[in-house]
Amino acid sequence: MSNNTLSDDTLSVLDRAFYNRPALAVARDLLGCRLVRRVDGQRLAGLITETEAYQGEEDLGCHASAGKTPRTEVMYGAPGHAYVYFTYGMHWLLNVVTDQEEIPAAVLIRAIQPVEGESLMAIHRRYHALKSDWTDGPAKLTQALKIDGAFNRVDLCSPESDLWLENGDPAPEDLIERTPRVGLNAVPEPWRSIPWRFVMVNGARHG
Repeated sequence: MSNNTLSDDTLSVLDRAFYNRPALAVARDLLGCRLVRRVDGQRLAGLITETEAYQGEEDLGCHASAGKTPRTEVMYGAPGHAYVYFTYGMHWLLNVVTDQEEIPAAVLIRAIQPVEGESLMAIHRRYHALKSDWTDGPAKLTQALKIDGAFNRVDLCSPESDLWLENGDPAPEDLIERTPRVGLNAVPEPWRSIPWRFVMVNGARHG
């Protein structure tokens, strides 16, 4: 796993080479890594415990299956950028762009385990649930970390960013469960059932 030291408070930030791989490889390797958001100088962070891979126009579960549009254009760009989109008229979801330019691919971050800045996360979540449930879904974690559409296209590898990902302890294979992706009921096979969702079985879950 590659890393690149950027500053005292952003050590071991994942560099572009980490993301410049197929979404399936990145989704697996992100488990155990740390998602970090800086809010007014304070770090909010959580260990990534659940991801989903979306790979190319041929993947009918992927937004890029419709081709390059103003919404999906970021997926065709350089790896290591954020793809943040609005869904169901109420939720922001965070993805990281992967693979080479012009190969549209991304990984949806579905759940994290809070490890830094929990008190501020609680405020952002409006004390909605117990700590163990604050960030066990993709919409919950963006609310807890105060991530919205302003972060779409943000460079996760830039030292100027207020959102980045850091190395963590690699997740052991025996603690990883692979399942079909969530919410693709209208997507035809094999894409509906392909096991491209990765979950740490001892971590936060949502499904």
